[in-house]
Parts: sequence; C-alpha cells; structure tokens
Amino acid sequence: MSEGDMHWKTAITEIKPNEVRLRGYRVDELMGRVTFAQAVYLALTGSLPSDRVAPLLDAILVSSIDHGATPPSTLAARTAASTGAPLSAAVAAGILSINRHHGGAIEDCMRLILRIIAAADGDAAKLEQVAETVVAEYRARKERLPGLGHRLHSADPRTARLFALAENAGVAAQGVLALRQVAAAVAQQTGRELPVNVDGAIAAILVDLGLAPELGNAFFIIARLPGLVAHSLEEQTRERPVRPIHPTDHSYDGPSARAFPPAEAKDKSSDQSRWEN
Repeated sequence: MSEGDMHWKTAITEIKPNEVRLRGYRVDELMGRVTFAQAVYLALTGSLPSDRVAPLLDAILVSSIDHGATPPSTLAARTAASTGAPLSAAVAAGILSINRHHGGAIEDCMRLILRIIAAADGDAAKLEQVAETVVAEYRARKERLPGLGHRLHSADPRTARLFALAENAGVAAQGVLALRQVAAAVAQQTGRELPVNVDGAIAAILVDLGLAPELGNAFFIIARLPGLVAHSLEEQTRERPVRPIHPTDHSYDGPSARAFPPAEAKDKSSDQSRWEN
C-alpha cells in the first residue's frame, strides 16, 4: 500500500505550528470566551450553540455529573481503583460500564420521541394520540419505556429544572411535549404515574435542539466523567486496597446541605468584577 493510499481526512481538528483549530475556530480564541459545554457542542456538532442555548447545555452536563455510589459505573470505577489500578484505568472501567441499561436510555428515548413526532407528521395535536398508541404497544410487549421512572425519585428534581430552563430558552418544543404525552398516556393506561427522569428530560431537549440520537449517550458519558474521577480518587485515598464494596451499605460524611451561591462567592464577586473590567 502506497503512502497516498493511506491518506485520510478529519473535519474536527486542524493542527499547525503554533495553531490549534476546533471545527475551524482557534482554540486559544475560544478559551475564556466559551464554556466547556459550548466547546463540547462545537466538537460534536460542528457549530457553536446560540447564547440562549449555552446555559441549557451547561445545565445538562451538571445534571448528570454524579448520582451517588450505587450506579454500576461508579461501583466499577471504585472496584478498579481498589485493585490498585491507576486513575485512567479506574475511570475507564466506569465508562465501560455505561451501556444500554445504565446511562444508555437517552439515545433510546430520543428514538422513541422522534418516532412519535414522525408519526404525528409535525402536527402537535396528534402527539397525544400517537403517544397513547406507542405506550399501548410497549405495554403489550411488556417492554420498559425509556426516559420514565426512577428507582429513587418519585419526581426527579433535575427534570423540572431542565424543562424550565428549556422553556426559558425558547427551546422546548415537540420533543418535550411528546415525552410529556408519553408520561400522561402511561398514567392513563396504568393508573400509575411514572415521572420523566433526567435521561428523558435530556433526550427531549436534545431532540428539540435537533441533535442526532447517536449523540444522546455522549452527553451522559461526558457529564458523568468528573464524578467517576472523584469516586476513583476517593477510593484510592480513603479506603484500603481490595476491599469488598457493598453496593448500598454506605453512608455520606461530606459537607452538610449548603445554599447556593455560597457566601464566599458573594464576597468575591466584587473582586472578580475588578478583574473583568
């Protein structure tokens, strides 16, 4: 095979001497001007989000940054860390545990929502009827609906916040409406309310942002990474090696409930403004 036959192309990053560009933008010019979430969106989609969408993307990443020590990815990361694995390997073990039944519901829920929207043929008035039909199909197959229900929360607080932010940004559209219709259909047909969980909320918003479902789970993986790092480091520094890790028998000994913004942040706000001027 000749060298010419090995040539391939990428549309993501261009590297030249003293110059790094992401999707055409100089990275050094993006630094300090866009948030990490905006840069993630740029890397994944090829374009920068609008100013009104940017805070919503940050909220999506914050919403899934961690969910305690019991999720499979966290247990996998801590178990690997307990064996003496380096941080990279422990975190990788956690990432590899994010699959269809843990952290993978976003893509499945996006596909469900897109199916409902397509069947309604763009008519918002038909979403309710289509949602009822789809829910009946899932029930007949005894198949779980993605994006609904939670093992702990009867009303996921992250969902309400994400939907409120999406509405304030003018983003909430047929994706959010379709998923709400699914939840309503479940309650009507079963007499039991299943709350929209954070995965469902993210899925609905990503649909309304026009993202492909193949990118859905990427947001969960990126969001959960800092939490996996924190758990891996805590395991390495606080616990004895190769310990038996019980999945539920543990307690919290971190800071007590704190209000936001913290008082110290308020005190420093005037100092920060001096630097910004």
